[in-house]
Amino acid sequence: MKVLLFGEYNRAQWNIKQGLKSFGHDAILVSTRDGFKKVDVDIEIRDPYNSYFLKKLRIIIKKFSGIDITAVSIKRQIKSKKHLLSNHDVVQFINEAIFDFERKDQRIIFNWLSDWNKNVFLLSAGLDYPSVNYAFDKKFRYSILTPYFENKGTKKDFSPALSYLTESHIDLHKHIFNTIKGVVSNDLDYHIPLIGYKKYLGMIPHAIDLSQLEYSLPIIENKIVIFHGINTLNYIKKGNDIFDDALKLLAKKLPNKVEILITRDLPYKDYIKSFDKAHILLDQVYAYDQGYNALEAMAKGKVVFTGAEKEWLDYYNIEEDTAAINALPDAEAIAKKLEWLILNPEKIIEISVNARQFVETHHDHIKCAQQYLDKWQVQH
Repeated sequence: MKVLLFGEYNRAQWNIKQGLKSFGHDAILVSTRDGFKKVDVDIEIRDPYNSYFLKKLRIIIKKFSGIDITAVSIKRQIKSKKHLLSNHDVVQFINEAIFDFERKDQRIIFNWLSDWNKNVFLLSAGLDYPSVNYAFDKKFRYSILTPYFENKGTKKDFSPALSYLTESHIDLHKHIFNTIKGVVSNDLDYHIPLIGYKKYLGMIPHAIDLSQLEYSLPIIENKIVIFHGINTLNYIKKGNDIFDDALKLLAKKLPNKVEILITRDLPYKDYIKSFDKAHILLDQVYAYDQGYNALEAMAKGKVVFTGAEKEWLDYYNIEEDTAAINALPDAEAIAKKLEWLILNPEKIIEISVNARQFVETHHDHIKCAQQYLDKWQVQH
C-alpha cells in the first residue's frame, strides 16, 4: 500500500510512517518541520517568509494587495511536487487547517491532494472545529480555552484556536468531512468531542517509537531534579504559568531538596536529550490525556505531570498516580503533589517503571500502525 501522510506535529505521523514501513508499506511524510521543533520529514514544505523581517513584509503586502505570499509559495511548492504526491492508496491529513493562512487557500490544497489520491482520511491530532467548539461551549471541566475565559494572555494568544470557530473555517470543516472516508483521533482531548460524528472511526493512541527512547531507572541521590520545558508561544495555553507558580512554592518550601531545570523553545533533537537527568517532567495543565512530549518522557522513565484525568484512567483502566500525574490548573495542588513525590522517592521509581510499561502497552508505533491499517481497510 502507498500512503501519503500530510502535515506533522511533533513526530505523530513520522512514527506512524515507521510503523507502516515495518509491515512493508510505502509511506512518505510531507510537511513543514513544525516550527522551531525541526522535526524529520521526507518532503519538506518550506515557509520562506518566516524571519521577523519577512513576516512583516508578508503582512504589508497582504494588507495592500490582498495577496498572501506564504500561501502563494506553499501552493506553488505543492503543485510542483504533484508527481510525488499523487496516486497513493491513502492520504491522511493531520489537521483540518495545517497552514497559517486563509482557509480558502487551504481548501485548494486539500482539494488537490484529494483529487490526486484515492482514499482521504483525517487525523485529529491538534485543535480542530469539533475540539475547539466543544471547549468553547465549556463541555470540558477545563480546556485549552480556560485561560481565555479567565482573561489570561492576549487576544493574539488565542486567535489560532478561535480561528477554528470562524465562518470560513466552519465551511472548510464541513467540506473536509463531506470528502473524507473517515476521521481518527489520537488522544482523549480530540476523541471526546468527536463522539457522535458519523465519520468518526475511533481513537488510535499517539504512536511512539520506543526503539528511539531508552528507558533508565531513576537514580535518586541528593536532590530531585524537575524539568520544565517551555514553548513560549503556548506559555499561557499549556499552563506553564501555573507550573512556574508551583515551582516557586516548592523552591520556597524545600529549597535543599530540588533542582529545577527550565528550557525554552528547543529544537526536537535538543529537547529530547535535555531532560535526561530529570526525575520529574512538567508537561501541560489543560488536558485530559498525554500529548506527544509527555509520552516520550514517560517512555524514558520520567514521572510526568500532564493530562491524566478520570476519563483517561477509565479508558485505560488504571489507578490514579500510577503511570502519570494529573496536573490540575491549580499551582498549590501541583506543588503539593510534587512535595509528596519528593518526600516519597520510592514513588518516583514505582511510577517510572509503570510509565514505560504503559507506553509499551498502548502506544507502540507498530501496534498503532496496525490499527491505522485496520481502520483504513474497513473503508476501502
